[in-house]
Amino acid sequence: MTAADFFAQHLAVLPVVAIFRGKSPAETARLCEAAWQAGVDLVEVPVQNEAAWEAFDAAVALGAANGKPVGAGTVLTVEQLEQVQARGGRFAVAPGFHADVATRANELGLPLLPGVATASEVAAALRLGYTALKAFPARELGLTWAKAIKGPFPQVSLVATGGVSAANAADFLRGGYDAVAVGSAFESPSAVAALTAAVAAWRSA
Repeated sequence: MTAADFFAQHLAVLPVVAIFRGKSPAETARLCEAAWQAGVDLVEVPVQNEAAWEAFDAAVALGAANGKPVGAGTVLTVEQLEQVQARGGRFAVAPGFHADVATRANELGLPLLPGVATASEVAAALRLGYTALKAFPARELGLTWAKAIKGPFPQVSLVATGGVSAANAADFLRGGYDAVAVGSAFESPSAVAALTAAVAAWRSA
């Protein structure tokens, strides 16, 4: 399965990636369960330090028990990527486009969602076969960036990341992004309800 197929499959029901950064293992596990109960398939745990790896391990173990894929975010190096796979991660996410990481992910068969913010980065990703991309930082790129970038690159699928919340998720989806990545929306039942209602409203529009 290609990376594009992996992300398309898991974002088909609910086009949302849940990101849990800087949480304890126990809190990460609680948030994972909240996300899965809301219908989210993909949970990302950024691995920017050793404490984050502990939270990642907890999420991976819980995901395996529940049949849910857990991935690592903020993957910047080949070494991190290999560690993600070794520790049971099912996918990886990068804040930018790193050709060596993207190439190694292809070799490992580990789905990668590389970050892009320019046409040049999109073109570089496409050269390595990546069409599912993380648009970061989405808030700064703006609501119209997705449609603009799809003019010359209609084959890409974009996950809006950075500054996306339950309050504005539908705006990004209406703006041409294919999915959104959020974290704070899973902090409370009311926020989860607001997010799922926003996505439902976008789909029915």
